Amino acid sequence: MLSLLSPFDLQLELCHFVKNTRKRKGYSVQRFAEKTGVPNSTIRKFESTGEISLRQFLMLYAEVGKLTELQQLTRKTESPKSLDEVVNYAKS
Repeated sequence: MLSLLSPFDLQLELCHFVKNTRKRKGYSVQRFAEKTGVPNSTIRKFESTGEISLRQFLMLYAEVGKLTELQQLTRKTESPKSLDEVVNYAKS
């Protein structure tokens, strides 16, 4: 599937989301580190470069978002294959 969004673009977008949400909640990097268990040096590096391990990203995201939203990405959804399926889905 063709996409104009690169993995790096999304990486930076997620980085900005976490940083902006942290600031909106009024957390300093030190307080955020205490709440998440992620070292403040790792948070600083992530906020400046976007680089972080998946586990540590999930630890940060658990504080600023909802892990269940991310979990939904792992759920396979079937697309309707006909107009009848679309209509039947809308009725249910």
